[in-house]
Amino acid sequence: MSDTSDTIHDGSIHDGHGTYDVVLLVEQALTSADAEQVRSLHAEIDDPVVYHVLLPLEDAAARVEASLGTLGAGDLMAAPALAMSDVDIEALRRECEEHSSAELQQTLAAITAAGGKATGKVTSEPPVDALAALVAAVDAREAIILTRPHVVAEFFHVDWTSRARRKLGVPVLHLIEHENFDEQATGPEEGVTGL
Repeated sequence: MSDTSDTIHDGSIHDGHGTYDVVLLVEQALTSADAEQVRSLHAEIDDPVVYHVLLPLEDAAARVEASLGTLGAGDLMAAPALAMSDVDIEALRRECEEHSSAELQQTLAAITAAGGKATGKVTSEPPVDALAALVAAVDAREAIILTRPHVVAEFFHVDWTSRARRKLGVPVLHLIEHENFDEQATGPEEGVTGL
């Protein structure tokens, strides 16, 4: 008599056993179109696909600095100095935490509505370090980094992808949020990038 519990599985993504884990590093909430697009990348995989979402917590102090950085140099020279004591950093930090949590919940709901299974967390760790740790923890088969479409976001975050490629032993795909594949392929300085 043979024992079926001794069946050996080859680890294929089409053997129907185990999961195909994907880690998503996102800057902002995914729309339903973003979630559908991500799900379409894994439509051919027979194993259950599980998405593990990481959303970096926006730092309150960095948010103040970034808003100051958006001022033109001439405006900054003419503007009165902003006193950091006038800014309630703790209230801003709470607002950032609430906003990030809401965006994470919106992303998880969008993936679920698109037919996916998703878990997630807001992280205050450096994004690539958190990505590497989660890829290792869930034994992910791939990582997808989704960034905002505008040029400023690309300037500050494009290195997430290159740093992740150097650090991870899995394929890394970079997508632009809120753009479909065709829009990403035709943008002047944006686009789908991967290994």
